[in-house]
Formats: sequence, C-alpha cells, structure tokens
Amino acid sequence: MAIFRECRFLSQDGRSLYYRDYGDPSAGASPVLCLPGLTRNSKDFHALASRLAASHRVICPDYRGRGQSERDPDPANYHPQVTLGDLRHLMIVTGLDEAILVCTSYGGFMAMGLAVLAPSSLRAMILNDVGPEVSEQGMRRISGYVGKDSPQPDWDAAIAELQRMFPEMADDDPATLRDEAEATWRAGNDGLLHFDWDTRLAAAVLEARTESDPWVLFRALSQFPVLALRGERSDVLSAETLRRMVQAHPDIEAVTVSGRGHPLTLNEPEVTEAIDAFLARV
Repeated sequence: MAIFRECRFLSQDGRSLYYRDYGDPSAGASPVLCLPGLTRNSKDFHALASRLAASHRVICPDYRGRGQSERDPDPANYHPQVTLGDLRHLMIVTGLDEAILVCTSYGGFMAMGLAVLAPSSLRAMILNDVGPEVSEQGMRRISGYVGKDSPQPDWDAAIAELQRMFPEMADDDPATLRDEAEATWRAGNDGLLHFDWDTRLAAAVLEARTESDPWVLFRALSQFPVLALRGERSDVLSAETLRRMVQAHPDIEAVTVSGRGHPLTLNEPEVTEAIDAFLARV
C-alpha cells in the first residue's frame, strides 16, 4: 500500500495544484494540514506525515508555483491572498471541515490569514519557527536566494549550496541533507538541477510584507491552542518575538530546541514529543 496518495485539484482560476494525502480519510482524529515555507513543498513533511498517518489524515500541498503544482503565467498571482484562496479551496475539495495546521515559516503567515478568513475551519496550530515578525537578518538571507535560480551540476554540489543557504544545517546527517536537497532542486531538461519553485514569486510575496500588521494577524490565533516551536539559533524567529507571542496568547506552549536553526525538521526528538502531546490534548 502506498504511503500517500498523489492528488491534484484545480484552483478557482484554473491552475493545476498538487497535494499529498496521507492516512485514512475516515480517521477519527482531527485531520492535519501541513503548510510549507515560502519556497518549500510537500516533501518537507514526509517523515512527520508518515508518522501521523497511523491516526490522522494528513494533507500536504504544494503551493502554486512550487514543487509539482503548476507555475502561474502571471507572477502577480503568487500574492499571499491568492495562496489563501487556493488553501481554502483545497480544504473544501478534500473535505477538511476542521483541521489542525502544521506550519513552517511562511506557512505560519498563511495560518494567520486562514484564522482571519475561515476560523471555523481550524482547530489548532503548530508553528515551526515562525511568528508575527521575521528578523532582518533572516529576511536578508531569504531575499538573497528566493528570486534567482541557482543551477547545480549534481546532488553533492546541491547539498553544499544548501548548507550555504541554510548555514545552521551544516551539522545535519548526510541522509537528512540529501532529503532537503531533493526538496529544494529538481532535474531540468538541461541536465542541471534547478530550484523547485518559480523564482518569479519573490516580488509578489516579499512586497506583501508591509500590507498588514502582523501582530493583528497573530491575535487572530488567540481562539486556538498553539504550539510554537523555535530553533535556538534561528535567524527568523527571535527569542524576544517568541516571548511576546507567549505573553499575547492565552493558550500557547513554547518549545525551543537547543543547537538548531531555521527551520526545524519536525523530526527532532523533543519536537516529536511536543507534537504528540499537543495533538493528544487538542
């Protein structure tokens, strides 16, 4: 039996979008919807989704322009509001009446948007190294690679480039680094490995940062239980921002993983323990 089902749906404007569907759709536990980072895709959640599939249905989408989802001919459609529309449509298509969200980085901002637009469809949130504010250091690093391709001749070169892009991953084991590289590049017709996202998305997404107050969006999460995970060496979610999140939210658990940066793999032992305990109570 396959670990997951590969599925597609049409967005409301006709784009063909991809998602992985793990577990039993009739499982009694609340379904889980995994939202990846800005340029990431469903592959990042494979280990977590495979583990949770024993008790939960788990949906892992590729946003438009990422992974196996169709690239948009109009890069303006990579605006976060369009992605939110895609996610709401996905939840309707898959019958997710009420889901627990697992959100890495940019996915956390998508969760905040869904909390504003469709709060009745959400049950709880797990935030992976993301909060209302992104540190300037982290934003400079992300802005430095998201909008331009970085072709690599082979997987060894891709892993080396990945470690440059995400310096906190330097100590990861070879198998983890290979998995991360395969979720970042894919083979092109020219024999080189290319980023597995449409680099034209950068302008629409990064320019949208200033369109709303992120702390107002975060307050929309106050009606849901939240598990906030942070890597101790993160350059995206600062310790001070996490402290303010804990002060501002009435039902939030915070876990900081020592020695780790941005983002967490969600397979760290203390993260696995925290996620299982959180899911058991929500």
